[in-house]
Amino acid sequence: GTGVALLAVFALLRARSSDGVMLAGVMAFGALGDVLLDVAFTLGAASFALGHILAILLYRRNRRPNLAASQRALGVLLAVATPVIAWLLTHALDVTGYALLLGLMAGSAWTSRFSRYRTGIGAVMFVASDLLIFAEMGPLAGAAFIGVAIWALYFAGQFLITLGVAQGLGERRRSLY
Repeated sequence: GTGVALLAVFALLRARSSDGVMLAGVMAFGALGDVLLDVAFTLGAASFALGHILAILLYRRNRRPNLAASQRALGVLLAVATPVIAWLLTHALDVTGYALLLGLMAGSAWTSRFSRYRTGIGAVMFVASDLLIFAEMGPLAGAAFIGVAIWALYFAGQFLITLGVAQGLGERRRSLY
């Protein structure tokens, strides 16, 4: 949780608007989720779910004004495919419900005005990380590489999300002057 907690502090120190504070909150829920996963998996997932809801609100407030059809399609695909894949991997309704929030978060990030090369790809990396967690519950149980892959994708994703949103908020602030 330390790495993502530091991203939350970074976001809070850069915050100049409620959007910046929301970004810090997203990362804070992620850091709390990281810690809670080791104590009580369901509580950790609930913290991540709250972070996803906050992120969806942030991204929806900052929608890209002119979406290309391909951008819209990928946003919808992320929102739909993520819970479908989670279901196929686990056949668990609670995991699928969480994955729906995860997919909505990633789809909203992809269609937001924030850089798709940072925020969008970061959100997709977060999805990939969680799908590996779900795969570890079933077909990839016991795979040696999976733990490293999960954490690398997850932290790199959170880093890119934080960087992309913080830079995007900074650019909007500068353009107002």
